[in-house]
Amino acid sequence: MKGKDSSPEVPITVHGRSGDGRVVAVAEDQAFGEVRPFGRWVPWLVLSFVVANVVMFVVTMYVNDCPRKSGFCIARFLGRFSFQTFKENPLLGPSSDTLYKMGALQVADVVRKHQAWRLFTCIWLHAGVFHVLANMLSLYFIGIRLEQEFGFARIGILYVISGFGGSLLSALFIQSSISVGASGALFGLLGSMLSELITNWTIYANKLATLLTLVVVIIINLAMGILPHVDNFAHLGGFLSGFLLGFVFFVRPQFGWVSQRNALPGYATTSLKQKHTMYQYVLWVVSVILLISGFTVGLVILFRGVNANKYCSWCHYLSCFPTSKWSCKSQLVSCMMNQTGNVLDLTCLSNGKSNVYVLSDDDPSLIQSLCNQLCS
Repeated sequence: MKGKDSSPEVPITVHGRSGDGRVVAVAEDQAFGEVRPFGRWVPWLVLSFVVANVVMFVVTMYVNDCPRKSGFCIARFLGRFSFQTFKENPLLGPSSDTLYKMGALQVADVVRKHQAWRLFTCIWLHAGVFHVLANMLSLYFIGIRLEQEFGFARIGILYVISGFGGSLLSALFIQSSISVGASGALFGLLGSMLSELITNWTIYANKLATLLTLVVVIIINLAMGILPHVDNFAHLGGFLSGFLLGFVFFVRPQFGWVSQRNALPGYATTSLKQKHTMYQYVLWVVSVILLISGFTVGLVILFRGVNANKYCSWCHYLSCFPTSKWSCKSQLVSCMMNQTGNVLDLTCLSNGKSNVYVLSDDDPSLIQSLCNQLCS
C-alpha cells in the first residue's frame, strides 16, 4: 500500500532483510580473538545504530495507527501501536502503506519520480517486531567488535555504503514490491570480516580455522535468503559491497613493521620492514576500481528503468529457490481499468481495492506494476 492519493497500494509481501546473530557471533570471535589489537575504540556508533533502528520502528508503528486506519488489529491494548493482522503482515508490524510513507524502497518511485533517497531510507525501516529483533541482534554481535577494532568512522561509512549497495542490487532485480531492512548493511559488515581476514592473512595464527568458520557462516546466512519473501539480493549486494570495502578500510600494518617501529633503542632490526605488503596494495586498488565502476553502472542501469531479470534468466533463483514446500511464483493478479486522458482508475478484481492515478505516460508495464501493487 502506498501513502499518497496518487500512489498504488503495495502488497505486504515486503521483502525482509534479516540475518542470524547467533551464528555470526561464532565467526566474529574466531576472526578477532587471535589478532593482536592495534587500538580500541568505545563502540558507541553501533549502539546508536541499534537505538536508531528501534526508534524508527516505534515511530513507524505510531504513524501506522492500526485501530484508526484498519479496524482489525493484533494486540489492540497497545492502542495506535497495535499490529496489522497476520494475513497482512505476519512479522507483527505496520502496513505496507505506512512503510511506503516512511521511505521503503519502491523501484517505480526511484526511477520515475527520482526518489533516490529511498535507497538509503529503506535500510532504517523494518517490517515487524521479528524483523527488527533479528537484524538488531546481528548488528550487535557483528558491529560491536568491528567498531572496537577499527573505529566508528570506518564502520559507519561501511555500514551506510553496504546498505546502499544492497538496496541498489535489490532495486535492479525486485521491482514488483517494496523492500525494507538493515540486513544489506549487516551483510556488508559480514563481508568485510572475510576481506579483513584475507588482506591481513599473515598476522593470523589459525588462518584456515578462522577462514572456514567465516565461510560456513556466510553460506548459512545467504542460504536463508532463498526462502520466499526474503530479499536475498539486498543480502548479496550488501555482502559484495562490504567485502570490497574491507580491503579498503581494514588493512592492518604487518607485525614486522610494528615490531621495528616499537623496538627499544639498540634493539632495532637491521633490515627495513614495509608497513604493508604488495598484495595488500593490489587488493586496495582493485577494490576501489570495482566499487566505483559497480555503483556507477548499477545506478545508470537503474535510472534507465532496466529490469535486470531480463538479462539474467537464472538470477531469480538467488533470492528464492522453489521447492515442494513453497513456490516462488507471484500470484497472478488482474485489474479493471478505466482511463480518461492521463487519469487512470484501477480496481483489483481479487480484493476489490481501487485507486486513482495520474499517469505521465501510457506505458503498459507501468500500468501492470500499479495493478500488482494494488492487489494484495
